[in-house]
Amino acid sequence: MNAPTPNIGDSQPAKRPQIKQLDEVAVNRIAAGEVVERPASAVKELIENALDAGATRIELCVKDGGKTLIRVTDDGHGIPAQDLPLALSRHATSKIDGSDLLIIHTFGFRGEALPSMAAVGRMTITSRVAGEDAAQITVDGGAMGKVAPAALSKGTVVELRNLFYATPARLKFLRTDRAEMGAIADVVKKLAMAEPYVGFTIRDLSRDDTGRVTFRADPQSGDMFDALGRRLRSILGPEFADNALAIDAEREGITLTGYAALPTYSRGNSISQFLFVNGRPVRDKLLVGALRGAYSDFLSRDRHPVVALFLELEPTKVDVNVHPAKAEVRFRDPGLARGLIVSALKHALADAGHRASTTVAGATLGAFQPERVDRPVYQMDRPSLGAMRASYEAQAPGFAETQAVYSRVDVVEPATAEPADQPLGAARGQVHENYIIAQTKDGMVIVDQHAAHERLVYEKLKNQMAANGVAAQALLIPEIVEMSDADAATLLTYADALSKLGLTLEPFGAGAIAVRETPAILGEVNAEAMVRDILDELDDLGDTQLVADKIEAVLSRVACHGSIRSGRWMRADEMNALLREMEATPHSGQCNHGRPTYVELKLADIERLFGRT
Repeated sequence: MNAPTPNIGDSQPAKRPQIKQLDEVAVNRIAAGEVVERPASAVKELIENALDAGATRIELCVKDGGKTLIRVTDDGHGIPAQDLPLALSRHATSKIDGSDLLIIHTFGFRGEALPSMAAVGRMTITSRVAGEDAAQITVDGGAMGKVAPAALSKGTVVELRNLFYATPARLKFLRTDRAEMGAIADVVKKLAMAEPYVGFTIRDLSRDDTGRVTFRADPQSGDMFDALGRRLRSILGPEFADNALAIDAEREGITLTGYAALPTYSRGNSISQFLFVNGRPVRDKLLVGALRGAYSDFLSRDRHPVVALFLELEPTKVDVNVHPAKAEVRFRDPGLARGLIVSALKHALADAGHRASTTVAGATLGAFQPERVDRPVYQMDRPSLGAMRASYEAQAPGFAETQAVYSRVDVVEPATAEPADQPLGAARGQVHENYIIAQTKDGMVIVDQHAAHERLVYEKLKNQMAANGVAAQALLIPEIVEMSDADAATLLTYADALSKLGLTLEPFGAGAIAVRETPAILGEVNAEAMVRDILDELDDLGDTQLVADKIEAVLSRVACHGSIRSGRWMRADEMNALLREMEATPHSGQCNHGRPTYVELKLADIERLFGRT
């Protein structure tokens, strides 16, 4: 009978284990678990190496979602033949000298990627340095071959076959070929955004050796900002480019550039938020929290902004050596980075004025169902203003007879209306006592009067609060909230910021906070619940917007009740006054919940609906 295996918790094991040095292959396979999580991770490391080598064109060939083949070809400066074995050794790199791990100007610096991938797959590196002959080296599951002559005109070709064949258990955790291919495409697109002057191509070889091109981004030229705009248009599509605001801000040595979409061009998840620090794609909760704070006044919590933002700062002010995957960063001054993002985005959104996204008009036109006719459609000349007035007068009795049946249409005659040279045009009528119809120079505008006025009232209330501050309501008996010392210290760090919002916190002995005042506009609140919610938000996002959000939610409700109600008849001068005020008020293109307040239709689009073009 076999002796039972001792449990980990046994105090006296049957046999004392000996400490042994793991061999190099085992070490590399363990490291591969952190560096190479899936084929997309290998692609990221190989393309970043190509970018560090100064490549201007990079081609990626993939087969079976990267499980069978990953081949990256670049035109960079190459690797000398004598350095090929060293490149496949752990912690060997040309990126840094090891004297200062904070001064990092390249994507790679750890020297782990190539040996880790070679330990779990079959890797072949072919490279040529200018003025020298090409050379090749092969590694099979960690077993390195000899350097041999090869044929190559320029740059480097890294071919990784049968990824994870040396660790079969890892293969079971990979997803379908289609899912892995999608993850690879996401990685390449992010790197293509960060490097607009470099050309990228993805070729899928799953069906044949020729393959089909699934992604292509040609190298851009000219000014960096223009090049980035064109690259984002090719990757994220023309709709994003047409509805994005250019961001260019600087504060205390940190610069923020890129593009952020209008609030009405939002998404139901955060996958369209692309954030970069010193050109490196990252997923950082501090930056995501800053985005949420910047858009908190324009989007509901279930909607997410679309952005591509690039933070540039001194390498000594940010730590990218947090994790081998290098997707996480740590700022020396996180408040400065967050404040720059929030202020820059808020200023850009304010400068956009009443602008709403073009996709609103597209969705409106898509909702129309023009009658399909089989007979030819003949083009008619556009009638003159006098002819239209005569036609209106001739048909007026008919409209009067059917007005009770088809609801009410109050028409403002062109002769008495304001000239249509303003962005939102001049009011021409009101439909169903809720929608204002205005005529612009080249089209028409449909305004939701309640949503528009709600935003205008809300902006006035916010301006008044900013000018006069948030009134605080002193509690008759301060509420004592017990918590850990660490949580109390965290809250007290933000005490000054919360005090400006009417929430006054003071220390109350060890592990306790006294709530002295709460925002008067919130009325009676559960102070303990609010404090604990603030703590949760600080832990999750590194900052808190909860109190400000609650105050703005109250202002939003006040604005909703104080605005023009749906179903109210408006005179022509009232309608035009509302349009003029919308033009002068920032953020009036969307209501307090992120929905559009107006839809603009161009005359050419309207004529297309009727087959006139």
